[in-house]
Amino acid sequence: MKFSKIFLIILFISIFFSSVHSSQENILNNLFNQLEKVKNSKSAALLEEKIWSIWNEHPTNNKLTERLEFGTELMQYGDYNYALRVFNNIIITDPKWSEAWNKRATVHFLMSQFTDSLDDINKVLNIEPRHFGALSGQARIFIKLQKYEKAIKSIERALKFYPSFKSGEMIPEIERLIREESI
Repeated sequence: MKFSKIFLIILFISIFFSSVHSSQENILNNLFNQLEKVKNSKSAALLEEKIWSIWNEHPTNNKLTERLEFGTELMQYGDYNYALRVFNNIIITDPKWSEAWNKRATVHFLMSQFTDSLDDINKVLNIEPRHFGALSGQARIFIKLQKYEKAIKSIERALKFYPSFKSGEMIPEIERLIREESI
């Protein structure tokens, strides 16, 4: 009898969290569908802001959301080592939250740890392939590493689901760098 109650409670909790995550995913899918079609840059910016707000909010754990905000503040104030520890802790707690990986990738980038940053970006993109922020970061790393063709591919990948993405403006500049390199 006791076992069946525990089983039912666990089942209820897992269904609830699965439902919350699924709801968040449905909202993101809707926003990305709109983002693909929007022509107005102001509307695109509003959709981008909504997407970021969802990415920055853990679907089931407010404490993780608060930790992510704290780590982001640390990062903005230049305390990269402490921010890195905060993001590591979040990833240990929930390795399936793409934004924790993305924030850690950003810290690695700011610390010029490009290989670690690229590894984290790959984790982000495995979880959320439409993460235009991660793709933009990936492009910036490839530019620093002078892997210009890869940088363009990262941006083009983001443009498939975010056609008015401002990072698309980087492509002509990258193409100029490629031409200069071949001279």
